[in-house]
Amino acid sequence: MSTLAQPAPFRFKGNSLDFSVPRIMGVLNATPDSFHGASRVTQAKEAAQRALQMVADGADVLDIGGQSSRPGAAPLSADEELARVLPVIEEIRTILPECPLSIDTFQAEVARRAIGAGCDIINDIGAGRLDPDMEGLMADLNVPCILMHMQGTPETMQDRPQYAHPTDEVLAFLTERLDTLRAEGVEQLAVDPGFGFGKTKAHNFQLLDQFGRFAELGVPVLAGVSRKSMIYRTLESTPALALNGTSVLHAWALDRGAHILRVHDVAEARECVKLHGALTQHRTPLRHD
Repeated sequence: MSTLAQPAPFRFKGNSLDFSVPRIMGVLNATPDSFHGASRVTQAKEAAQRALQMVADGADVLDIGGQSSRPGAAPLSADEELARVLPVIEEIRTILPECPLSIDTFQAEVARRAIGAGCDIINDIGAGRLDPDMEGLMADLNVPCILMHMQGTPETMQDRPQYAHPTDEVLAFLTERLDTLRAEGVEQLAVDPGFGFGKTKAHNFQLLDQFGRFAELGVPVLAGVSRKSMIYRTLESTPALALNGTSVLHAWALDRGAHILRVHDVAEARECVKLHGALTQHRTPLRHD
């Protein structure tokens, strides 16, 4: 369990999101091909109803994406991505005017238009590297930005990923990204080690085991393990049957200091947070007699 200082809250449009407790980010995929079929919404009204349920179940943030980042996924143009996400953002904003919304994109034009339509946070799997305009946009918009580590691109990331020391290398990458973006004037930053993005199963579990080291960066740390292959391949199962395994890994991530859980199943993740809160409340220091 991390004992480092609590990171600064996210601030946006007169609102804020602190990290006095771990936060739940619910996934809304406005795509026909994301790896977990139950997370897909292709109609704006369907997405809005799903959003209402997620908030009722305890979501603190909703993460809206229009481009699948599953292994081997081909990239969409900005226009194609915008055609998927803008109607969803606008429909959700009509019924949930105060709920923090995140746009899951690595394209600057998509991020710019999504923030203009009502999103509050940029969640970039490319950490500002995949679009030459993204770093400048992040600085101009002055919104919270989540930077994820990925080796390669979604098309290439699972083509024999290799590391000498996975956690050290991911930490070095995220440190460089934080330093670079701060130098550009980006003030509100969080990090995501990128489970499943250019990592083998062994790499993923090494990162999870050492997850507490990412809190040393002094910013919120996101854990995105929900229903991923590190779970269902270990259990010889499928994404659809990976909820129990997801809850187990969520508990481990929380005990190693995760500030945000990015999840497909909000109610179950909220139970993890509540139970972990009870554990930490009653935890006593080890005695050294």
